[in-house]
Amino acid sequence: MSKNKSLKRMDEQLFGRDKKKNYITGQFVSSGRGFGFVEVEGREEDIFIPEEYVHGAFHTDTVEVEILPESTGKRQEGRIRNILVRGIEEVVGTFQGETNFGFVIPDNNKIQSDIFIPKEHSNGAVSGDKVVVLISDYGDPIARRKPEGKVKEVIGNINDPGVDILSIVMGYGIPYEFPEKVINQANRCPDSVSEADMYGRSDLRNVTMVTIDGEDAKDLDDAVSLSIDGDGNYHLGVHIADVTNYVQESSALDREALKRGTSVYLVDRVIPMLPHRLSNGICSLNHGEDRLSLSCLMTFDKNGGLLDHDIVESVINVNERMSYTDVAKILEDKDPETIDRYKELVPMFEDMAELSHILRGKREKKGAIDFDFPESKIILDKDGNPIDIVPHERNVATRLIEDFMLAANQTVAEHFYYMQSPFVYRVHEQPDPEKIASLSSFVSSFGHHIKMRKDDGVRPKELQKLLKGIQGTKEEAVISRMALRSMMQAKYSTECTGHFGLAFDYYCHFTSPIRRYPDLQIHRIIKDYLRGRMNEKKASHYSEILDEVAKHSSETERRAEEAERETDKLKKAQFMENHVGERFEGLVSGVTQYGFFVELENSCEGMVRASSMEDDFYVYDEKAMKLVGERYHKEYTIGQKVLIRVVGADRLTKTIDFKLASDDPQDDTDDYVEYSDSRRAVEKRANKIRRLSLEASDTGERSDTPARKVSSGKKPEDKKKSTRKVYKVHKYKKSATSKAARSAQGKGRSRKKR
Repeated sequence: MSKNKSLKRMDEQLFGRDKKKNYITGQFVSSGRGFGFVEVEGREEDIFIPEEYVHGAFHTDTVEVEILPESTGKRQEGRIRNILVRGIEEVVGTFQGETNFGFVIPDNNKIQSDIFIPKEHSNGAVSGDKVVVLISDYGDPIARRKPEGKVKEVIGNINDPGVDILSIVMGYGIPYEFPEKVINQANRCPDSVSEADMYGRSDLRNVTMVTIDGEDAKDLDDAVSLSIDGDGNYHLGVHIADVTNYVQESSALDREALKRGTSVYLVDRVIPMLPHRLSNGICSLNHGEDRLSLSCLMTFDKNGGLLDHDIVESVINVNERMSYTDVAKILEDKDPETIDRYKELVPMFEDMAELSHILRGKREKKGAIDFDFPESKIILDKDGNPIDIVPHERNVATRLIEDFMLAANQTVAEHFYYMQSPFVYRVHEQPDPEKIASLSSFVSSFGHHIKMRKDDGVRPKELQKLLKGIQGTKEEAVISRMALRSMMQAKYSTECTGHFGLAFDYYCHFTSPIRRYPDLQIHRIIKDYLRGRMNEKKASHYSEILDEVAKHSSETERRAEEAERETDKLKKAQFMENHVGERFEGLVSGVTQYGFFVELENSCEGMVRASSMEDDFYVYDEKAMKLVGERYHKEYTIGQKVLIRVVGADRLTKTIDFKLASDDPQDDTDDYVEYSDSRRAVEKRANKIRRLSLEASDTGERSDTPARKVSSGKKPEDKKKSTRKVYKVHKYKKSATSKAARSAQGKGRSRKKR
């Protein structure tokens, strides 16, 4: 039989012979384990694609799917018939050089195959280099041909400081260098405000105002002022940098800002939306320098009611550059030295704290939800190594600025809503009724209740009431996390549908045009109104472009958040590499059928695998979200305190592994962890990269990355015989969760009996 006939027959076996069926179009999402799912717009459930029917599709490809007549699971199953649009054109990975060719091991675990690189397309890359590869051929699963590509750019050696973070940045497609045209345009911007630029603006340079930011902030885009009149009314000014004066629509600067969508704040760097020449220079509200701004001037009564407002183009001069720390020292700590240093401003800060308290109280009365989860900051040394993780706490100063920015954003959104203007709103939709129903069922087991209405679902006030009712209780952490997970994601939209979490009918992002494109776009619309340029043609222009601006801004925001999470996971895993073998107390932060996650006080999170819990067989109770021991009925649920021991941490896989610690530290001798098949595949890839890292090391010494304990099928001999009892299960329940739990734990058990 000829090769072509053989391939044709194989093609028919894989794809089927019937070419006339109606196919469904969607986006393929790879699991990283061979199989995947196709997400279809408007369809509630994804379509499951078994591994044998993926047919060479890559993660994020747009595909046509044929629904299979029978399914083995709960979801509908399908097979990919056609790949319409490739979602990934470039891949970031580690180069492995051979004599006449090379391979790139992708960083993205959802791309399973290595990329073949012909020698002539290696672009000078050597083993251990992090590279960007342009895919030229996506391979052929029928002919068993690997994907092929060309090295587009060498990022740097895997061992070089900062290359790890830069690889994540480039893997997410985040632009990190400005084109020459953009830099040249930024360099032509002035260093100071001209008289011509001030013409026609409200002169507020005699108004006492301050900026309040973190100590290391350089792009200061908001200033605040406050005075109280004879009637006791508060006159609050929120003054925002007028970036649009220097970033004209459709200019190179504007196109680049739209492309980026937002500044990205990573653990070791900031990737700005605008060049530093603007963000840290003429657009930054630096102390003692004249600056152009858009000012939202609001008058509140003693109860926080908005009596009047005005939005004006202005010129300002900030009296003092304050930090959150110093303002907190004045208002909370009553520090004599700090109070004396800023004695002329102290009365204004005290009035600000008073108004902040009133505005926050009014917001809470309406039902605003405040998830006050602790945040942390990772401290790095000069080589990018994490040396500490410190809490990043909110204080009276951070809350004060938050309250004033919310007030300005709400006021501006309501103003332009009633003008019926084309606009970009920040919206937060009503939670999914099914998720709220699940939350309601979950909290009822703790004696709490959520009222739901048939017409409009749950109201923000109900969730706020729930969160207040659990404060100080042992279930606070678990219910707060569950409530957060039941919320929708906020996004940008041209439709004003309100903000559920803030309990606002009108809300937008107006206060950060240096680092968010929607704010910049809103400023442009505001100025067109203020200058009388908003005619029918202009309004039509905005109506045409704003939907895409809102959609793209939401997407770039998600991209930035994901990159920030990935860099945090990387550095936290690297930090915990130095704490392997140590014991910590933590809180259970998530429960699955395969085990549970534990978050430590330093915010590092790792997993305790069910297969490592040898005192019982644990079954996942999906409804109550907890693991329950079948014999002794011991439970592990979200929010519970547990004592763990760190048994593994790896920056390459960005994972941390825990085991439950014994009461007696002397019993903590067994570091063996039984991994799932998917995790083993990730570990195998990481070990390949680790070997390349060693080869690329200039010194030839061993890497400082601890060796991983990856299961090879046999459990190593214990140095000391464990005194823990292993319960052997004789009865098997028929529930799906029980089977899944046993499947995860059973492999390890069978090996122990050998």
